Amino acid sequence: AVAAAMRLGAVLSALRPALPLLLGLSLGCSLSLLRASWGHGAAEERCLAPGPPALPAREAPPEAAEGRPAPGHEDFRPRIVPYYRDPNKPYKKVLRTRYIQTELGFHERLFVAVLTSKATLNTLAVAVNKTVAHHFPRLLYFTGLRSAKVPHGMVLVAHGDERPIWLMYETMNYIHQHFGSDYDWFYIMQDDTYAQAEQVKALVTHLSINQDVYLGRAEEFIGGDEQARYCHGGFGYLLSRSLLLKLHPHLDSCRNEILSVRPDEWLGRCIIDFLGITCVSQLQGQHYHTYELAKNTEPEKEEEEEFQAALAVHPVSDMTLMYRLHKQFSRIQLDRVYQEIQDLQMQIRNLTALTPAGEAGVTWPVGINAPFLPKSRFEVISWDYFTEQHLFSCPDGSPKCELSGASKADISEIIESAVEQLNRLYQPLLRFSKRQLLNGYRRFDPTRGMEYTLDLLLEAATQKGHSRVLAKRVSLVRPLSKVEIIPMPYVTEATRVQLVLPLTVQDLDFVANFLDMFAMNTLDTHDNALLTLLFIYHPYDAHRVGQVDVFAGVKAMVGELEKRYAEVKIPWISVKTEVPSQVKLMDIVSKKHPVDTLFFLASVWTEINMEFLNRCRMNTISNWQVFFPVHFQEFNPALVYRGEQTASSNTDFLRDGHFDRHSFAEACFYNSDYMTARTKLAADILDRDEVLESMEVFDVFLHYSGLHLFRAVEPGLVQKYTLRSCNPRLSEELYHRCVLSNLEGLASRSHLAMALFEQEQANST
Repeated sequence: AVAAAMRLGAVLSALRPALPLLLGLSLGCSLSLLRASWGHGAAEERCLAPGPPALPAREAPPEAAEGRPAPGHEDFRPRIVPYYRDPNKPYKKVLRTRYIQTELGFHERLFVAVLTSKATLNTLAVAVNKTVAHHFPRLLYFTGLRSAKVPHGMVLVAHGDERPIWLMYETMNYIHQHFGSDYDWFYIMQDDTYAQAEQVKALVTHLSINQDVYLGRAEEFIGGDEQARYCHGGFGYLLSRSLLLKLHPHLDSCRNEILSVRPDEWLGRCIIDFLGITCVSQLQGQHYHTYELAKNTEPEKEEEEEFQAALAVHPVSDMTLMYRLHKQFSRIQLDRVYQEIQDLQMQIRNLTALTPAGEAGVTWPVGINAPFLPKSRFEVISWDYFTEQHLFSCPDGSPKCELSGASKADISEIIESAVEQLNRLYQPLLRFSKRQLLNGYRRFDPTRGMEYTLDLLLEAATQKGHSRVLAKRVSLVRPLSKVEIIPMPYVTEATRVQLVLPLTVQDLDFVANFLDMFAMNTLDTHDNALLTLLFIYHPYDAHRVGQVDVFAGVKAMVGELEKRYAEVKIPWISVKTEVPSQVKLMDIVSKKHPVDTLFFLASVWTEINMEFLNRCRMNTISNWQVFFPVHFQEFNPALVYRGEQTASSNTDFLRDGHFDRHSFAEACFYNSDYMTARTKLAADILDRDEVLESMEVFDVFLHYSGLHLFRAVEPGLVQKYTLRSCNPRLSEELYHRCVLSNLEGLASRSHLAMALFEQEQANST
């Protein structure tokens, strides 16, 4: 018995480490069996809700049995439609739409049509265009004149018949044909109507596009059905896209069968007779408020709630009244916005008091982002000092410059606003007037906007006439407003890029690397890019070209590339000059290429890649914009690494270097834009060709074209360090810029300080 007990104890001691595993396995098996029995019982004894009996499992619809949703549920479960192409039919390339919203079937929201006439085209229609047209996404003017002279900034559609009914008929046809598939809502108004554009846009955002909508100021037909209403044209009316699509097939019948003098009555009768839809002034909880102006009305004195809530005002008799209405409604809207801001600020203060930070968590101004907090001294945003006459932080780097242009207007407005706010705060007890700006500081905070600190010398006057001069410091913020997307012309990445590479004798050591990168990143990838070399001979080398050609090695390398890529031709142009002016060189190249050529003016240190070429195509727009990239210049490795191994991994990309803002050697522009600017330059300088030696292509576009100059850092252009030769024959500004580029490209301040420290250590020992 003792031996058996000992054997049992030995077995238990041996199994003790595995005991948790055995217990876990047994517990898991038990729970799984228990769960299976519950699930089986639930399947057999399902609780049935009141309603029609459920189908047995074997009689389930085939869609559910195959994992597809049952009928009536197709919109709630995604389905993968397999791609199938008939192998017996020839393959056709799928043509994608220009914009993704077109492919997805999205529509623009609102289209506005303004009906005008011969008598009011140059008066009221112009007033509409100057007041509210820029608030609407798309606005067209319709008239019955033939070959009417279009005022500047207006898009006019002339139908050639001034009969009112015919004009309405042709307008509805035109809208359906050209815009019926692009917009959800169509707003029709006359040029003697003032419409609050923002209110109309807000109205359509609250209406469902699935209904047939005929919304406006409902009026009774003369001697007609008491229930039928038409929308008065003088106050404007809104049509939905679905109603326009249903109405279009009946327009011809309406034109032939319905007799009316007023075009709005004719349209209303057409909609009622053929669609059975009458005009309404209220729909889906939204009201179409209007206001009828009386004669000799003073808009500035209108205080009625009906006037302030109006979406449309009619009749407007002249241009001056239109502008006065616009001013008054703008003031009303501005007061509403200011009141909303105050209400929101009060709510923010009340809610902030309940947060853990308490009232200390309220930022100034209330509702604006808090100032940027730098994490190191390198992130501190510096303040710019200014007075009323001078700015002490100038764009060209000079310590002091005269205050002018936009900066002068900005500072004048800020000072006036500061005095106005002080008077609003302290009146009627005190009245302030500015004597002098003692000190002014401003800085741009990217998280909130432009910040100002002003030390003002003010004269404070009391109600009793006593006055005193005092100094007061005020702080102001011009916050960043709503971001606006600027419309730009459409461009593609399929445009061919013509690279132009000027070469001098000093550049010969770097040509091989440039050609290798060009072949690897453009020729091997079949990118749509061509290369033209520009050999710049010194007069001495040009005379000896028959015996010794300094560019013979480059020409041999070009020949090797053309042998390797049979379909590629790399032409070159030889130029003899002592002063290689960038403008003179481009004059030669421009004449040898078509006007629609997209040039990329490169330097021999540029490493071409597909990523940058695509950005060159996208950022350069003919007759609109030119692109001057700021390349990334690597520092001198001898100063940065001081004998250590160079960091060349991808993690160190754009690390040991800087963006060279002094260099304008790279540029992307169209030949037509260059020729236009160059023609203006030639008319300005006449025959003084020596002026061209002090100019670059950037200066030509800056001073002699109305194009946008897009200057931005370009991480796709990385240049290895090299000490470039600066030609002293160029202008003083160009030579100074070249020297600065070389100096700033040596190393960072920390690297230069370390190099000096090591040199002093070596000298001391």
